[in-house]
Amino acid sequence: MSVFDTLSERGYIEQCTHEDEIRELLEKEKVSFYIGFDPTADSLHVGHFIQIIVMMHMQRAGHRPIALLGGGTGMIGDPSGRSDLRQMMTVETIDHNVACFRQQMGRFLDFGEGKALVVNNADWLRDLKYVDFLREVGAMFSVNRMLTADCYKSRFEKGLTFLEFNYMLMQSYDFLELYRKYNCKLQLGGNDQWSNILSGVDLVRRLDRGQALGMTFKLLTTSEGKKMGKTAKGALWIDETKTTPYEFYHYWRNVDDADVENCLALLTFLPMDEVRKLGGYKDSKINEAKEVLAFEVTKLVHGEEKAIKARDAERALFAKGGEGGDVPTLDMKAADFSDGVNILDLYLQAGLIPSKGEGRRLMKQGGIKIKGKGESDFNRLITLDDFEDGQLLLQKGKKTFKRIRID
Repeated sequence: MSVFDTLSERGYIEQCTHEDEIRELLEKEKVSFYIGFDPTADSLHVGHFIQIIVMMHMQRAGHRPIALLGGGTGMIGDPSGRSDLRQMMTVETIDHNVACFRQQMGRFLDFGEGKALVVNNADWLRDLKYVDFLREVGAMFSVNRMLTADCYKSRFEKGLTFLEFNYMLMQSYDFLELYRKYNCKLQLGGNDQWSNILSGVDLVRRLDRGQALGMTFKLLTTSEGKKMGKTAKGALWIDETKTTPYEFYHYWRNVDDADVENCLALLTFLPMDEVRKLGGYKDSKINEAKEVLAFEVTKLVHGEEKAIKARDAERALFAKGGEGGDVPTLDMKAADFSDGVNILDLYLQAGLIPSKGEGRRLMKQGGIKIKGKGESDFNRLITLDDFEDGQLLLQKGKKTFKRIRID
């Protein structure tokens, strides 16, 4: 099976500029392709991850990924899918974010000799001579056509700035530059990049008469069409200091039943026969499929050891408190536990007992447990060593739980 067929079967492909040409190219030669990542934060998030998985599929099939980091385009900000102007970032912030992206990419792609490349479009965009750029590139663009692009339509109501209007030209120039430097023939991206990709393909073909192709992939959405990857704390980040491995695991363990099969297909490398089998589970059995999903995605992002710890912590919550997401949570500071907190003081603060006297009575009866283990020492100190992935489960009686979470 060709990688095109693999991507198609797993449900990635949304649109192609020249489907037959792309299929033939991928079957006949080792292709250099690229995906762009604008450094809008100091970590990749799960919205980027679907693109990274596509790059991994392509690399495994023998093709060469080029991860293009937007140190240049990030100076403007992509208007695609936005109703307002992106907040301008300083050059220092952009460069810091690019460095973070570069480091994270190395966890997923092989950047060894002759393998994947990571490049920064700041190398050619920041020092462009504007008049020369307009003469070579700007002359190839029709303003009338640009104004019909989806990436600009959403900006009309609040006003489209000339700054943002340049974005499409710069992204298209990226494709031209990569074609000239690395014989890059294929640009991939999320479906929100369709207009920009079309423009890049057109520019390469018109200026250099080159073989330039484009393909877009599904955005990661729920069965209801809503974007996935948002939590109560914000985006679901790849950086574990922003989203812990447990929080990452917990998110996938609690996706809607209807989204399990799609997520397994797009975010794991499990064979499609297994994906379809797991996706077909019904009622309580679907929880087994969710656990597989959560484990496989967490293992890809954070490694097997942390995935196992997250799975064990989640199983404890599900076994003792029903749905993991239903366990009440108290957020505290790690510094609060540097010298230890008396167990009864913690239960009191968590609202699990009305008084220390009641806590002592419960202790004598075996009604107070930490991580499922009964505690009988009134002077027991809870320290940072008791936490796993920043989480600690307190239990009162058989059915009352409180999760303590530290930052």
